[in-house]
Amino acid sequence: MKIVRLEELTTSEYERIVRREKLAEIDNVEVKVREIIERVRKSGNREIISFYEKFFGRKIITEQNIEVSEEEFEKAYSKVNEEFIEAIKEAYRNIEAFHKAQLPKKIWVTNVRKGVYVGRIWKPIRSVGIYVPGGRAPYPSTALMASIPAKVAGVKKIIACTPPMSNGEVNPYTLVALDTVGVRNVFKVGGAHAIAAMAYGTETIPKVDKIVGPGNIWVTTAKKLLSTVVSIDFIAGPSEIVVIADESANPRKVALDLAAQAEHDPLSSSILVTTSKKLAEKVSREIEEIVRKSPRREVIEKSLKNNGLIVLVKNIDEALEFANEYAPEHLEVISSNLSLLEILEKTENAGAVFIGENTPVALGDYIIGSNHILPTEGQAKVRGGLSVYDFIKFIDFQYVTEQGLRTIGKYAVTIAEAEGFHEHANSVKERLTAKRE
Repeated sequence: MKIVRLEELTTSEYERIVRREKLAEIDNVEVKVREIIERVRKSGNREIISFYEKFFGRKIITEQNIEVSEEEFEKAYSKVNEEFIEAIKEAYRNIEAFHKAQLPKKIWVTNVRKGVYVGRIWKPIRSVGIYVPGGRAPYPSTALMASIPAKVAGVKKIIACTPPMSNGEVNPYTLVALDTVGVRNVFKVGGAHAIAAMAYGTETIPKVDKIVGPGNIWVTTAKKLLSTVVSIDFIAGPSEIVVIADESANPRKVALDLAAQAEHDPLSSSILVTTSKKLAEKVSREIEEIVRKSPRREVIEKSLKNNGLIVLVKNIDEALEFANEYAPEHLEVISSNLSLLEILEKTENAGAVFIGENTPVALGDYIIGSNHILPTEGQAKVRGGLSVYDFIKFIDFQYVTEQGLRTIGKYAVTIAEAEGFHEHANSVKERLTAKRE
């Protein structure tokens, strides 16, 4: 991996690193995605069936099997081992516990003036569509991460779309994960077709109020284009990690975590920020050895060549300043000089923070319980990962007594008249007059 000193980077070099403009690729597929969206909107199931027939060279999807059947769910269990089922159940328990802890108070009221009450109540979104990727690899973990917080929030209708395999079936690991959560309305469609189908609805796939879940550039582009038609979680780009480490860090463990992130996608970003030149050089050597032996060598090599970097800094504070500007999806901090509380206090922008050498991002991806659907491309400056809050809406309510009306009514009239909204003023004036009479 390339090693650079932060202080020696030019302004333009620093900006290129921080901006990571990989989402510019969206422009290259946007025209095609618009066409897909329009065809799905007009033709529904027929477009999906036709697409997969062309893609696989034979008809694998029909009107009758576009939705996963009861038999297919049962068959999926026969194709996975007990260890996987046990792991999924453990992940479910932890993810559910984490998201239950997020639930806000159902209702609150405050008395702002005598006789004037205002408050809030929250309600779950009625219907949600989750997208579970299935292109480069199956993602049963994403099935859990997208559906469990929706379940915890109380969403009544949850559907899932995921790409079919060449035999016309859905990956069994994904089906078992969805079944564990209780999501049984699963449809065999992926990419931009899936997002359009959930946004507009087809003869079989219901229209939903919100779509969540990560995907490739086709999915990302479709979510972007349809965000005015249906609510979405956020636009997610390629996966990314920033590891901050001092001389106390184990170079092998750091190298493994960088390689783990790089194996997601050739466009993934893996950056080490360290105070130690010695550690930087050791990590660089270790990662070469890891990549050489990895079954996903080709993907990791491309990722590290395009978006891998080791940055040398003067101290940990400078490292954290860089991370806050970069706002990574995953921030891993391994330092003997900072306590957990100090790390959290100094971290302003990160999708999720992993603290200490025993907390690799991979644990968060699968089993800790925190959500792995996280903001990328700097969006961590304004939001965190997928949570219960993505599946609920807050409704403000007000109640004013006769005494409260007399207390605040005249002020509302004054402001309304200043803005030139006379009927606003009159709607309050007449109530005040009626009470005096």
